[in-house]
Amino acid sequence: MAHTYDLRAEVGDELAGKVRDDWRAAPLDALTHALLDFAEKVTSSPARTTSADLDTLRASGLADEAIHDAAQVIAYFNYINRLADCLVVEPETWLQS
Repeated sequence: MAHTYDLRAEVGDELAGKVRDDWRAAPLDALTHALLDFAEKVTSSPARTTSADLDTLRASGLADEAIHDAAQVIAYFNYINRLADCLVVEPETWLQS
């Protein structure tokens, strides 16, 4: 919820809704699509990530340092969300509306 709130503040309700509903069909640039595709793969099946996935990010304009940074952020959010879920952490009340 916090991420949706931040996204709406950054890009507006309409685009945030499109991203929420189906990011693949949302009007995003190629780099953002490549990052979201990578994030989905790292989240759902990290062991299936290949050098081709990294090559796609490079072809989209990311340097290796930026790919490393993206992987760190994706992995961190996967970790912290799983930790919150397993400890049954409830969202902040201001996020529940």
